[in-house]
Amino acid sequence: MSAGYQLALQQLTDSALPTGAFAHSLGFETYVDRGVVGDEGSFGGWLGAFISQQLTYSDGLAIRFLYEGADLARLDAHLSAQLLPRQVREASTKMGGRLIEIGTGVFPSAELEAYRTLVTTGRAAGHQPLAFAVVARSLGVPFEEALAAYLFAAVTSLTQNAVRAIPLGQNAGQRVLRQAHDDVATAVERVPYLSWDDFGAVSPGLEISQMRHEWQRARMFMS
Repeated sequence: MSAGYQLALQQLTDSALPTGAFAHSLGFETYVDRGVVGDEGSFGGWLGAFISQQLTYSDGLAIRFLYEGADLARLDAHLSAQLLPRQVREASTKMGGRLIEIGTGVFPSAELEAYRTLVTTGRAAGHQPLAFAVVARSLGVPFEEALAAYLFAAVTSLTQNAVRAIPLGQNAGQRVLRQAHDDVATAVERVPYLSWDDFGAVSPGLEISQMRHEWQRARMFMS
């Protein structure tokens, strides 16, 4: 493993990276409001479903397709189309926009600059998993390492948000993260065997909860 890209990957997935992930629950706050998620076990169950569904069939597949050389503008448009809940779609582009901005200054590359141009000229939305994949690939990070790092970074951000929102204790949050290792590993193994027909095949329950969040009377998170 190259120490250069390993350190860069750690920086890219650090929870302190200012992409705004702390402001998003990606739907779990709806379950908290309804009393379905309220402790370590119930949040861990939600997180496992989120990993095996949305992170696998949306973000994970998008990263794989980009690594395989898919047209970036087309892939960006497909991702916009299959992210049905408005708040989740906007969360992806807000965090993606910040990642493009940070990456342009910290990890510049011709590929990232091309994506930035697509976004600034309105030809792409600028989604988080694509921005991450563009930077990771330009750094020479192998696909499986990039995918695992992205998925676990997303899981870590959501767990930190759950620690505040439910609330969970810090030790409980760490136990949830440890239990998520197997789900992330399963997702990394599954993504290479999926096809374009699988792209966006997310459980309706997750998407409905994300849509309901927009109309929730009181909330801590933007999504």
